[in-house]
Amino acid sequence: MTYETLSIDIDSDGIALVTIDVPGKPMNVWDDALMEEFPKFVDEFISNDDIKGAVLVSGKKSGFLAGADLNMLGSSEAQTTKEAFEMAWGLNANLRRMETGGHSAKDLLKGKAHAKPVACALHGLALGGGLELALACHYRVCSDNPKIQLGLPEVQVGLLPGGGGTQRLPRLAGLQAAGMAIMMGQPMNPQTALAQNVVNEVVPHDEVIDKAKAWVKANPKAAAPWDKKGFKFPGGAGSMDPRAVPLYMGSSALALKQSKGNYEAVKAILSCLYEGSMLPMDTALRVESKYFTKLLSGPQAKNMIRTLFINKQAADKGAGRPEGIPPSDIKTVGVLGAGLMGSGITHVTAKGGMDVIVLDRNMEEAQKAVDYSQKIMDKRKARGKATQEKVDAFMARIKPTDNYDDLKDVDLIIEAVFERPDVKADVIKKTEAVIRDDVIFASNTSTLPITGLAKNSQRPKQFIGMHFFSPVEKMPLLEIIPGEESGDKALAVALDYNKKIRKTPIVVKDVRGFFTNRVFPPYANEAAMMVTEGVSMALIENVAASMGMPIGPLAVVDETTLQLGYDVMQSTKEEMGDDYKPTGMEDFFELMVKKIDRRGRRFGGGFYEYDSDGNKVGLWKGMTDHYPLADPQPDPQEVRQRLMYIQLIATAQCYDEGVVSDPQSADLGAIFGWGFPPYTGGPMSEIDTIGVENFVREADRLAQQYGERFKPPMSFREKADAGESFYKAA
Repeated sequence: MTYETLSIDIDSDGIALVTIDVPGKPMNVWDDALMEEFPKFVDEFISNDDIKGAVLVSGKKSGFLAGADLNMLGSSEAQTTKEAFEMAWGLNANLRRMETGGHSAKDLLKGKAHAKPVACALHGLALGGGLELALACHYRVCSDNPKIQLGLPEVQVGLLPGGGGTQRLPRLAGLQAAGMAIMMGQPMNPQTALAQNVVNEVVPHDEVIDKAKAWVKANPKAAAPWDKKGFKFPGGAGSMDPRAVPLYMGSSALALKQSKGNYEAVKAILSCLYEGSMLPMDTALRVESKYFTKLLSGPQAKNMIRTLFINKQAADKGAGRPEGIPPSDIKTVGVLGAGLMGSGITHVTAKGGMDVIVLDRNMEEAQKAVDYSQKIMDKRKARGKATQEKVDAFMARIKPTDNYDDLKDVDLIIEAVFERPDVKADVIKKTEAVIRDDVIFASNTSTLPITGLAKNSQRPKQFIGMHFFSPVEKMPLLEIIPGEESGDKALAVALDYNKKIRKTPIVVKDVRGFFTNRVFPPYANEAAMMVTEGVSMALIENVAASMGMPIGPLAVVDETTLQLGYDVMQSTKEEMGDDYKPTGMEDFFELMVKKIDRRGRRFGGGFYEYDSDGNKVGLWKGMTDHYPLADPQPDPQEVRQRLMYIQLIATAQCYDEGVVSDPQSADLGAIFGWGFPPYTGGPMSEIDTIGVENFVREADRLAQQYGERFKPPMSFREKADAGESFYKAA
């Protein structure tokens, strides 16, 4: 037979070299074409007497196989539960047929039959369904390249391995090692895989296929370990094994600690490991497919796949880039300001392969950006992640200066000076006096409207906003803000630059605070307001952690400082004048910042106490002197509703006002901007999951009880009345 995704070359020994090469894809994936052809290959492999065994290999330099095409999974539309199960079972069933040679497990165990040997030659990464294909082979030979990744990352998009991974990996590596690998979704390198019996050999790159063929030739009668009489799980398994029972309890506790009980996939993985360890392989695989089906048909996996993979991938590739503008060739970037933000921008720009000229008011200040990157690169070298040669090459891209004339040949300017309009106005004028006429000028600002700053420019069409997050080298989001006069080229260049630094971009409307800084402050304020009402600070922080926030809101305020919150409040008052609407937190900020000097971690204390090195030593007990604890304390679920809904409402208002133009941007901005719980898929996905009608009803209840800040926008009421959602139902 001939295939589009596979090619088969049978040598004189009858060993078929099966090369997987999915057309039109940079990496092999289980897409519709490969899913359709693989069963046909298995049929031919089993029935063709000329084929004595097979070696599977990739035709792609990028790796073996990266798993399932999540675009395919995200758009799957099985009509019934039975159809959904059959779709999920398809890959499992065919991998099992290849593994058994089409024979029954009973005959294999009794030695009445054997399978044709199948080995896997791994030249590159094998993730998800790619590793599961390798595990279904009888023998695995891997290249000794330490950068190769082998793993089952499905949990990161709300799924579990659906091609036998939850059953074969524990039978090879033991329940403990396999459970950690599957629940955490972290890949392993070849040497770790060898130590855990995930691969059988690690050899030089050029020997991988030859070693795999040699094994096939030497083992004409094959069977997986679990298809041989007397097989036992490494390290024990089953409900009564005294070695396994503590493992089940410990893994459940560890999983709960890591996931806070929010991730359905983690619970399903634990069930697969527990149930599967007591069942024969064929039944265990059907159990896995049952749980996989349940996850894939539920809202959590759909939301996570859509936001964390499909929409993120589209954004990272520059979705929304204006058409008709050729790609810009950005080789050198001028960064204005070598403070914390400017230094971070300098670092990610150099990491993106561009040269950087970083300017500050004197060489001593400009040198801080060099020192910032040097410190990061020295750490990488110390950890064995970079050679001295690579460190030197990286640092050679950064040139500090205090002379504006050095900017004359740059391809892009990113301004990151103090958040003061007068300071920014000064550097805009001085920079435009020397740069080329075609250069785009981007301002990094977290609050100042871009249209206002662009008034200081002689070329407002080439002026745009880029809001980076601190620390720049770690935070994955970039807000791109066109001003009223920003042209298409400015947006295109901003997205081209972002593609090089590999952040997730969202394009937002030019309003004060943009998107993230309009949604996060109400959340932080709600937590602080609860403190003034006598709600325990520990209760607030623990509830936030339990609902999946990466850090409690009070701890975040301490990090960003109450001083900043006070300053923003004051500047907003000045700017808005009589239109300023009190938040209810004015007296609290006045007390904390002006009266008792608890301005945040950097100033020695805020909601938390800190030691001399700035490490937390506990929540500040003196808060109850100013705001006594309420008795009784509110129910944790009510605290959760307030913390969750204040974020949902603020997001809804931004969407209603066009600050974000689509639900995808709101979801990406929330998850990657301030750590909104990823298992929800983002606030707009969460509203859809709750149901817009239910969301409006609960928001009205909270507004009636706690204040107008919880009132949903009218457009959301209209959507609720129409029975509509923001994403089309899958």
